[in-house]
Amino acid sequence: MKYVYAIKSWRDNWDELTSYFDFPLEIRKIIYTTNAIESLNSTIRKYTKTKTVFPDDQAAQKAAYLAIANIEKKWTMPMRDWGPIINQLIIKFGDRCCIR
Repeated sequence: MKYVYAIKSWRDNWDELTSYFDFPLEIRKIIYTTNAIESLNSTIRKYTKTKTVFPDDQAAQKAAYLAIANIEKKWTMPMRDWGPIINQLIIKFGDRCCIR
């Protein structure tokens, strides 16, 4: 068999992999649309890579928060179908979801 290790990995992690399907379709689209996420992560890394050590976790969180605040200024295009997406996020994560 050509992909023995890949198949073994899928079988060993099947519960974690299929937990993706517990989310509504709108949220799944956000999860598998990684370009925006990768762009956000790379921009945060640009802000944090110059600082090799943070004194504590809170300092690292503040750096990430400030990076995101600066990144948000450049976001001008609305996310497609945002209304249904935010509704599903509120239903699933209401206590942790903030709306601006």
